[in-house]
Amino acid sequence: MENYFNILFSEVNITLTVLLIILILYWLATMITGIDFDLDVDVDIDIDIDADVDLDTGIEGGNMDFQDVANAEVDREHVVNKRTRKLKWWQVFLIYFNFVGLPFMFTFTFWIFLWWIISVLTTSITGSYDNTFGFVIVLAAFIPALILTKVITTPFKSFFKNLNKDGDKAVDFLGREALLLSTISGDKLGNAEVMADGNVMSIYVKSLDGSELRFRESVLIIKQSDDKNYFLVSKA
Repeated sequence: MENYFNILFSEVNITLTVLLIILILYWLATMITGIDFDLDVDVDIDIDIDADVDLDTGIEGGNMDFQDVANAEVDREHVVNKRTRKLKWWQVFLIYFNFVGLPFMFTFTFWIFLWWIISVLTTSITGSYDNTFGFVIVLAAFIPALILTKVITTPFKSFFKNLNKDGDKAVDFLGREALLLSTISGDKLGNAEVMADGNVMSIYVKSLDGSELRFRESVLIIKQSDDKNYFLVSKA
């Protein structure tokens, strides 16, 4: 038992071990208290939809929180099969390894756990948990952990697609009034706040007839897009 402890908390493995413990405490606190501890980071998503799909995501002080982006579904054809504006390397990284398209903390926890278990097992087998070679193994385990994370988490996409960001059954927004958080017109997408079941939720919206709808204007949710990624709205 003491040997296991020495391996887990060796100078090579202690960082990932402590991080995994923090994540376990995070999930326990979330389950027990129901409090959402996800970090809020201002972002701005600007998506122009036409014959060619343009997608651009940037941390530029917009109106959407980090959880919105973490839960956003980005279809593969929007990135691969369509002509798009060039994505930044970190955007491609997040999309490809399912940090976008699934709840961020869900994917992040899987990644850290797999990275930790690969590192601990390998350094234990090679006896390198207390020497320089162990650090090389931990760094090398970064990539296979990411690949395994993608493989394991991909099947969960269809499950989370039917849930809202709080993990509940998807809410029916049609016919509700919403408050625009950005000005939209033509094919430009923006986001809006809508009150549903006592909670304020953020959704992606697009003008039904292409007319300009201004920031903080009340709109009526008419229908959902065919790909279920946004809602068409008109003046309330």
